[in-house]
Formats: sequence, structure tokens, C-alpha cells
Amino acid sequence: MNFELLEKEINQVKEETMAKVGAEDARYIRRIEKVVRYSGAAGRVCLMLSWFPPFWIIGTVLLSISKIMENMELGHNVIHGQYNFMNDERFNGSTYEWDIAGTSDNWRKTHNYSHHTYTNVKGMDHDIGYSILRIFKEQKWNPVYLFQPIYAVIFAVLFQWGVALQNLRLGRLFIKKVPLKEFINEDKQAYTKMGKQLFKDYIFFPIIAGPMFIPVILGNFTANIVRSLWTYLIIFCGHFTKDVHIFDRSVIKNESKGHWYYRQIMGSSNIKGGKVFHILSGNLSHQIEHHLFPTMPSYRYAEVAPKIKEICKRHGIQYNNGNIFKQFGQVVGRIVRYSLP
Repeated sequence: MNFELLEKEINQVKEETMAKVGAEDARYIRRIEKVVRYSGAAGRVCLMLSWFPPFWIIGTVLLSISKIMENMELGHNVIHGQYNFMNDERFNGSTYEWDIAGTSDNWRKTHNYSHHTYTNVKGMDHDIGYSILRIFKEQKWNPVYLFQPIYAVIFAVLFQWGVALQNLRLGRLFIKKVPLKEFINEDKQAYTKMGKQLFKDYIFFPIIAGPMFIPVILGNFTANIVRSLWTYLIIFCGHFTKDVHIFDRSVIKNESKGHWYYRQIMGSSNIKGGKVFHILSGNLSHQIEHHLFPTMPSYRYAEVAPKIKEICKRHGIQYNNGNIFKQFGQVVGRIVRYSLP
């Protein structure tokens, strides 16, 4: 394969697209931020009016949408620095703090750097099974994996907490016998953030709701679970489908940009869908394009996707794309298959 030519062609797509980035992209992300803010506020108000049962349903749906969009299309993409060109502090990738249990700083380390630099490189990309799931045959089998079809479901339900704890490497408490006090002191910011999220959703808003205390707690809890399940679905369908490849760490030695592009394509999967679906997925339904261009405004991924697909066709590279049922079916297949030796 001519990696030099592949690099040249993909670079051209990037340069042509980034040259267009500007006011249109800024308007888009500002609209997204307003939708997040207003749907979240409306959802919380409706939950406080839950004496009328339909309001609880409406409030929970609105709050779920707000949390999903803040997590996926706003927070994730802003933290990547996609909108730094705006010079607007609200959309600054270095300072934005998103509305989930994990801190943005830890996410920048585990995701922006480790995952996007070493995509699907065994032993370097800790997003491969998130250190608790055996997703590829190259991962060493352990009897505990026999239970992964069960705990994978639990992980999906609590996904935001799994992501929050990822950078803390909990295994050190048990394997390396790191003292608990030392472990906690290493990242007080992370525990503070977790506490703030719990306080906000399960103490502050329920208390100010007065007699609607319980409905508000239940609504907040449901919205958080819905967000975790949706995020898990999109991320796993974008990374762990049947034809996704894993790489040995030897490939990164003197790796060319062209091969890096190749690794991103082979380590990712896209999900077919309409415009609303793509927005709710944070445009991570265009996972291939996101991995190629993580700092490109996600608004542009739909535009560049056909060009990347054509480049892949010319170079004989598989462009993994399918509907969400097909992709998730393959994810489940991996989880079940590799739970066994």
C-alpha cells in the first residue's frame, strides 16, 4: 500500500475542509449550546411539576436529550479543541468542563492523547475494552472474562462512572497494593467532580423541588442512565465491530502519517443514520472521520465522509459503515465470543 499517497490525499481533504471553517461552524455550535441549555432547564422545570404525570415523562426526556447533547456534540467536541478558532471562552477546549462525573482534564489525557494517538495499539490504547472487557483475541484470556456478557451490561448502565474512573487505574489498589490514602490524594479533583455531580442531581435539585423530591431524583437518575446507555452504544459501535483491527505496539515505531491514517480507519467504524441521529451521536457516528480529524468541527464530518470513503476505495481499504443494529450486533458478538478462551 502506498502510505505516502494515502497521506497526501487525506491531507488534501483536511486542508480543503479546514479552510472553510468559520462563522457557519460557530453558529452551529452556539445553537447546540442553546438547545442543551434550554432543553435542560425545561426538563428540570417539568420534573418539578411532576404532580401531573405526563410532566415527569416530558421532563425526563428533555433532560436526557440535554445531557446526551452536552456530553456528545458539545462537550466531547469542544474538549477536542474543535471550536478554539472562535476565541470564545465558552467553547475553549483547554478550559471547558463538561457535565458528567469525569473531569475534562482526565479525559484529555485518556482520550484526546492516549486513545487518539495510539488508537487500537495493544498495551497503549486503554480504550480497548476499557481494561475490563476482552474484545479482541489478542488480549490475554482470564477466567473473569466468562462473566463479561453480564458485567458489560452493568458497565453500559454506569458508563459515565466507568469513564470517570478510567484514568484512576483502580487495579493499582489491588494488584500493586497502592495505599488507599495515597491513591485518593493522587487525583482529588476527580473525586471532587464526582461529588459535585452527585450533589447537583440527587441533593440540590430534589431539595428545591420540595414535595416533588422523589420524582426529581428518579427523573435525574433515569436521564443519567439514558445518557450512559446511549454513549456506550455509540462508542462501542464506533470501535468494536467485527472488522475493526488491533495493532501491535511495534507499528508506532517510526510510523508515518500515512500509516497513522490507515490505523485510524482500520480501528474505527461508522454508523448510518439521519441528521438528528448524527447530532445526538455527537457526529461520532462518523467515527472514521473523527479519528482522522479529531480537531475538525464535527459539523463537517458528513461533508468529508464521502471523500474519505472514495479514498479508501481507491486504496483498497475497508470503510466500515453500517446501521446501528448491524454494528451493535457485531459488538455483542465480540463480547460473547471473547468471553471464552
